[in-house]
Amino acid sequence: MAQYSKIVVLTGAGLSAESGLHTFRDKDGIWSKYDYREVATPEGYSRNPALVLNFYNERRRQNAHVKPNAAHIALTRLEAEYPGSVLTVTQNIDPLHEMAGAKNLIHMHGEIAKAFCTACRMRRKIGIADITLETVCPACSTAGKMRPDVVWFGEMPYEMDTIYDALGRCDLFISIGTSGTVYPAAGFVAEASRSGAHTVELNLEPSEGASEFKEAIHGRATEVVPAYVDRLLKT
Repeated sequence: MAQYSKIVVLTGAGLSAESGLHTFRDKDGIWSKYDYREVATPEGYSRNPALVLNFYNERRRQNAHVKPNAAHIALTRLEAEYPGSVLTVTQNIDPLHEMAGAKNLIHMHGEIAKAFCTACRMRRKIGIADITLETVCPACSTAGKMRPDVVWFGEMPYEMDTIYDALGRCDLFISIGTSGTVYPAAGFVAEASRSGAHTVELNLEPSEGASEFKEAIHGRATEVVPAYVDRLLKT
């Protein structure tokens, strides 16, 4: 296997599934039980903010009981030990990458453990605390303006300029646990390919964009990710 100087890793819900967090798009996933238009759009929030806040309060409480799995730990090891640069871009809003020790990390869809004030634009960590219509922003003292610091459908993901710059410079792009259906992340493989990067899919099964990757390894994340990291660290 070639030695790469700049690695970009994209992770999705399939990475955290083995830690006990539900995926969104599988047949038994979260969107099979909830209408995303009601709980994950600005319009849904405007119609029924209490419903949306309760939905994310439930997701946040789930995070109190989960731990990073072998795949998260392997990616942290790659970041720490690989002689080149390693950037992880995650679509996940859970804190499992950080809990595993990741440092060079972008949460493109935000973080469920943070709150965002729509009045003063302040962001703050809240851990597993609930957000309600009575929650007061500690920065501006406004009540009823706090929402989860997550990117909803129809909103622009975070740090896209940084992400596209990294994709344009990388020589290895690894996609892990993603469905290949949600843009802009689904287009990252094409962006990396244009820069001449080797592209790899590590997924439980082929994603919708599997044909765009130069290499594919399918299986449980806790098995295929540590094995692939071992390969990279032995080069």
